Amino acid sequence: MGHPDCPAALPVRNSIAFSPVAALTALGNAAPQLKVHIHGALNVGCSRQEIVEIIIQMAVYAGFPAAPNGMFAANEVFQERDRAGLS
Repeated sequence: MGHPDCPAALPVRNSIAFSPVAALTALGNAAPQLKVHIHGALNVGCSRQEIVEIIIQMAVYAGFPAAPNGMFAANEVFQERDRAGLS
């Protein structure tokens, strides 16, 4: 892993942020915790599209009840961030 200010380190930070989003989405019943980790992933440089893609991938592994719950949580986070003027 490179220096945190090095652009080459960004993918490492992003992939580390992906794991809790994927795991909490797969649980299907951890929306408050999932929202915290979605905020965190966005704060370290993950895009909204990447978050959505992670949640869609979890539909394959965890089923459709879990994935829509994750998508609802992500949409709530996106709306909160839009209201706050954050990306």
